Amino acid sequence: MAEKLKAVRTDFVAKVSATVIEQLLDNLLDDHVLNSGEQEAIIEAQNTKAKRARTLIDTVRTKGDDASWKMITHISKRDQMLFKELGLTAEPPKATFELERQWSNTLIPCKKNFWNSKDDAKKIYRVTKESTQSRVALLITNIKFKDERYNRHGAEADERNMESLLRDLGYQVVKYRDCTGKEIDKAVINFSEHPKLKDTDSVFVVIMSHGKLGSVLGVNWNEAQKEDEEDVFAIDNIFKHLASVNCSALLDKPKIIIIQACRGVDKGSVAIRDDAKAVMCANTQQPGPSTSGDDGNIVEDGYQFVHKEKDFLALLSCTPDTVSYRHPENGAFCIQYIVDALNTYACEKDIEELFRMVMQRFETLPFVTIKQMPTKDRCTLTRRFYLFPGI
Repeated sequence: MAEKLKAVRTDFVAKVSATVIEQLLDNLLDDHVLNSGEQEAIIEAQNTKAKRARTLIDTVRTKGDDASWKMITHISKRDQMLFKELGLTAEPPKATFELERQWSNTLIPCKKNFWNSKDDAKKIYRVTKESTQSRVALLITNIKFKDERYNRHGAEADERNMESLLRDLGYQVVKYRDCTGKEIDKAVINFSEHPKLKDTDSVFVVIMSHGKLGSVLGVNWNEAQKEDEEDVFAIDNIFKHLASVNCSALLDKPKIIIIQACRGVDKGSVAIRDDAKAVMCANTQQPGPSTSGDDGNIVEDGYQFVHKEKDFLALLSCTPDTVSYRHPENGAFCIQYIVDALNTYACEKDIEELFRMVMQRFETLPFVTIKQMPTKDRCTLTRRFYLFPGI
């Protein structure tokens, strides 16, 4: 792309208008191709249109193919006649196509031929038109707390956006708001007994609240509570309630868990944090399976042995001991990015790749001191899970 700009440099300088130069400068500043200093230098230091055009195209093409492609794209939008006269094409570099696609505000359906191409039971979790009609998801959002200092402003947007996404993906959403730790636990247990689970191809469980390592906080939580009296819900209970023993209806089906909550504390933040207090939390250890047996000495006795925990994938909004950030109007960054990724790419990407795309966006947060990295956890998916929206 940089070579294309170099090839049309002379004609661009001669034919581009002063108005289009100003528009391109604004566009390239918004795209972070140019910084404000570079924009001002081009405007103020170059006293003729030709000099500004020459400095603009030279500055951009030295920044590489991605920057050059962005400029070419903006030329096509700002001046179609100039674009044609320069003989440019708007086709992006193949390596950067996915990064440059605009995030969609609505769910993009997958194409029928894509769905047909993924009919491989050994590598892909099976999804049928019938199974998508029985999809069900659990959505729990804590917004208002007994102690109003902990109210999660902006979480209404998270609830609204996540519910809309899940419904668009074909899930019936079982929704709870402002629950105590015990009420969250009961909601997950009730969900494990939902009559649609036997026919669904998958489930989502989304819980959004304040949190600490290993737990999310109930709405009655306060910092004066003793550790054994805290109003919390242990995240590990999701895996216990939906695992093979307690929920056979979900055996061999993907169970996708999303937790939007802090897992610790980091002081000095400028954005609102999803933690309520600097607090240490002991690990919630669960007893593991006995290792004293020997499969070689086991005889058939009418039992079917299955994996204790399988087909889970959890995305936690941050790494252990750190905070999650939330905008007081637009909601949590992680939820915004999940909605963007699934709306735009669920039509062609499996769930692990979608979550990886969410994580990649956090690598380039436009802040200096705010850092957050979502974490994929307890992944026991043995095959690829495609959502196949709109089939």
